[in-house]
Amino acid sequence: MVNERRNGKITEYNTPFIEQRADPYVYRHTDGTYYFTASVPAYDCIALRKAETLEGLRTAQETIVWTKHESGEMSKHVWAPELHYLFGKWYIYFAAGEKDDIWKIRPFVLECQGEDPMTDAWVEKGKMERADDDIYSFEAFSLDATVFENKGSYYYVWAEKVSVGIQISNLYIARMESATKLATAQVLLTTPDYDWERVDIWVNEGPAVIKHDG
Repeated sequence: MVNERRNGKITEYNTPFIEQRADPYVYRHTDGTYYFTASVPAYDCIALRKAETLEGLRTAQETIVWTKHESGEMSKHVWAPELHYLFGKWYIYFAAGEKDDIWKIRPFVLECQGEDPMTDAWVEKGKMERADDDIYSFEAFSLDATVFENKGSYYYVWAEKVSVGIQISNLYIARMESATKLATAQVLLTTPDYDWERVDIWVNEGPAVIKHDG
């Protein structure tokens, strides 16, 4: 497909689903409604779309539900938002840096104050809290968090850099106590072992969960 696009041939498979939206995330709610969010080119806000079908997200109108701060935490590089409904409420998980320290990327949480994520107010819940006995999580560059449910428990998976120098980006997992706090210390899931994960910088990022037959 890459070669075909270079030769000027555009197909349904190499055409962007929604242009100018990085780190895309789609959530299908219990009522069948589809929601879409992603990093925007300016990395300065979080926008949502909703549609009755997956295809409908392409042309759905966007609503900006949150805008970055002018300084301090959450004032730069608003990245990789995800919309989730858990513990009876809507939440958005995202990463952001600081205007005066742009690579101080950490995970943050927004909570919706009503049942409609498109129109109801969102409030900041601050940085994701680690477990009480965890002294390591979110101390370094941390991003790309996702959440999933298994057998009645929720789990938080994210990428975080460790070591010295340029640092290595690994994936970690922890069980959640609430939508804004972890219940357990981090457990290492993966580290970049393969050659293609070690081109220039050693990176494991962008975790996603696939559930099959329960």
